[in-house]
Amino acid sequence: MTIPSEHGLHAAQPTRILAIETSCDETAAAVVDDGRHVRSSVVASQIALHQQYGGVFPEMASRAHIEAIAPVLQRAMSEAGASWESLNAVAVTKGPGLPGSLVVGVNAAKGICLARDLPLVGVNHLEGHIYSHWLGDAPITRLGEDPFPLLALIVSGGHTELVLVRGHGDYELVGHTVDDAAGEAYDKVARMLGLGYPGGPAVEQVARSGNPARFKFSRPRLDKPYNFSFSGTKTAVLYVTRRFGGMTDGKLSPRVPVADIAASFQESVAEWLVEKTMRVAELNNVKGILVGGGVSANRVLRERLSAAAGSRQPQPITVLFPPLWLCTDNAAMIGAAAHFAYWRGVRDDLDMDVRPDLKLGD
Repeated sequence: MTIPSEHGLHAAQPTRILAIETSCDETAAAVVDDGRHVRSSVVASQIALHQQYGGVFPEMASRAHIEAIAPVLQRAMSEAGASWESLNAVAVTKGPGLPGSLVVGVNAAKGICLARDLPLVGVNHLEGHIYSHWLGDAPITRLGEDPFPLLALIVSGGHTELVLVRGHGDYELVGHTVDDAAGEAYDKVARMLGLGYPGGPAVEQVARSGNPARFKFSRPRLDKPYNFSFSGTKTAVLYVTRRFGGMTDGKLSPRVPVADIAASFQESVAEWLVEKTMRVAELNNVKGILVGGGVSANRVLRERLSAAAGSRQPQPITVLFPPLWLCTDNAAMIGAAAHFAYWRGVRDDLDMDVRPDLKLGD
């Protein structure tokens, strides 16, 4: 067996991996060849289930995973035209995430490994977002055969983190949110403005007709310069809506300038994310910035970060975003991460437990 060098872009030997992702409210399975080629990717969304609550209801999420996991797995294998004998391993998200949701995916993976005598590879969900850049058209190839060191900005409903990636499996967490994640703040602001769930696309849509300069939301002072905090911004949005009448009996006052508030909030979040990302990228002389997670689909964030990195002197920094279908939770990214873990010799025992608070590098 040949194991790839720590800084190689491609592993030396092929793999076919069945990957499972159930960390939150998407039941997903995929078959991925060589950490690059997506043979199938199936996602059963629970958005309709959770819309009535304005966010994910954990117990209902785990029950929905139980109902969906078998048909999702069957469809992923069928669409890939894959036999069980063609698999090298089964990969699954072991954390971080909702405990009940994680258990469903991990138990399914264990059952398959036991029945088919296949190795089990547990994957960190955040690592999956990093490796979404290796899939499909592989944006990572723009950085050459040796793309490291990299800076990953992971922004989603549950996470806002800045991670230095020095090689495959070599991570350093340099910044994170101390309260709400960026995507969580989007969901809560959308609820305040009566825009529904999920909040990210809803806020972005209405903000298109708003004035992003009308309201200035001040940023919090933090002890650690590369950490984030969005709770205060969310509260500031609440105070602004109340100034114009706010919400009464579930109805928003028609005087509330929804589009301007949404645009100002979106601009503030993008500004803070870009400023800290660029500061860390420059200090560490990275070759590229990888952005992943649901909020990476946001148009304003993409434009602001690309402009800041592209105008950096004396040398611009390349910013990479995954295709939109890989921004939100999916199993293909877990399969990509597992490919490189597999060739590093990562194997997990069948008594592997879920780790809801798993950190990169653990």
